[in-house]
Formats: sequence, structure tokens, C-alpha cells
Amino acid sequence: MKTVVALRHLQFEDLGTLEPLLQELGYQVTYVDATQANLARLDAIGPDLLVILGGPIGAFDDDTYPFIAEEAALVKTRLQSRRPLLGICLGAQLIARVLGATVSPMGYKEIGFAPLSLTTAGLNSPLAALGDIPVLHWHGDQFEIPQGATRLAGTERCPNQAFAYGRNVLGLQFHLEADPGRIEQWLVGHANEIGQVGLDPRQLRAQAHQLQGALERVAREAMSTWLEHTVIDAPEAVL
Repeated sequence: MKTVVALRHLQFEDLGTLEPLLQELGYQVTYVDATQANLARLDAIGPDLLVILGGPIGAFDDDTYPFIAEEAALVKTRLQSRRPLLGICLGAQLIARVLGATVSPMGYKEIGFAPLSLTTAGLNSPLAALGDIPVLHWHGDQFEIPQGATRLAGTERCPNQAFAYGRNVLGLQFHLEADPGRIEQWLVGHANEIGQVGLDPRQLRAQAHQLQGALERVAREAMSTWLEHTVIDAPEAVL
């Protein structure tokens, strides 16, 4: 059985709609609490897929949250192995950081459902499955595209929303994994942030329910296509 390890920073920001897909594809899913685990001892190379999930802190917040430095070191080891790595939101920012790209505050929050603008490369990537379906955005930081990576998508408020680094690394600023059927967990868990930016949770809830079927379908299609083209047995190499 193939294995996937997902580093989680908040209980409800998990693999969402991607988890049943991974199980159907024969993956055994294991979660690791990044805030509690001894990340220095975690096997960064062994899992067939490593996923770094989102969280409401910054990719360079080492002084405030020391585990971030250990998590960045783990990401570096995984990148050196060239085995499949998926980063979502904070996870993508950590990958960008390790690859030498800038990660910085946008000066505002991008929260809510909005479609992506795919680049030419994005239209020829697994993300083409998303089409014009609005996806969930929930972030206040942004990454620059790392050297050697390919920009796949953006939005008007955040030009860099996705990048690929070779065949085995995918960084997503948006929340492809978020399960619209569990939007209430996001609305409660991030209630203070929603209030700070003046959003109405009733509107977000209604959008999530309206988009649920379409989002589940395109997320599964995009992720299954990406996994189909990754190379699990890629040899270890130094960046």
C-alpha cells in the first residue's frame, strides 16, 4: 500500500475532499500535528506522498513559532529526494521559502470563493480541470514563483496562486482540498478573521453549498491527474 503523510497545523484544515480520493487510489493516510510532533525525527523521504497543509501563520515566523524552522528543514529534505510533494497555502509558502523565493504579506486578506486565471502552462497542467469554477481562497500572505518553477495560476488580488517544480512538486496558494460540506468548521475556526475583514459568513456558507458538487468533482480530477504523472520512485538528488 502506498503512503501519504499530511502535516496539519489546524485540526479542520485537513485533506478534505482529497482524502477519500487518496484512499481510493490505494494510499494509507497518516496525519502529523506539525505543532506537536518532533519534526526533526520525522521521515521526510519514506512516504510516497508528503502534503504540507495550511495554517494561519507565516512561512518565516520562526521566532514566534520555532517549529516552522524544523518544518522548513523537513521540506528541504523532501525536495532533495525529488519524491512527490504537495503544498497548500502555508505549505506552498514553505516550499517557496526553501526554494529561495520571497514570501510576504499582501497587506490585505483574500478570503472567499473566486475563479483562477490559468496561465498557458496551467491550461496544460492538471489544474486545467478547474476551469472557471470558483475555488476557496483564505490567506493574507503570498509567494513569489521560485527560480526553476513554473507559474500555473493567479487571481487579480494575488497573481501567484500555483506553481509546479518539476513533475513531483506542486504548490497551491488556494484551498483545492477544502470540503464545502464542512465549511462551518472554517467559519467558526476563523470567525475572528472573517469579522476583521467584514465578510458575512452567511454568504460564504451559501457559496460553499452552491459549489459543493462542482468543487468536489474538479478537485478529484485535478489531483488524480497530478498523481498519475508523478514519479514515486524518483532517485534522491541534491538541489
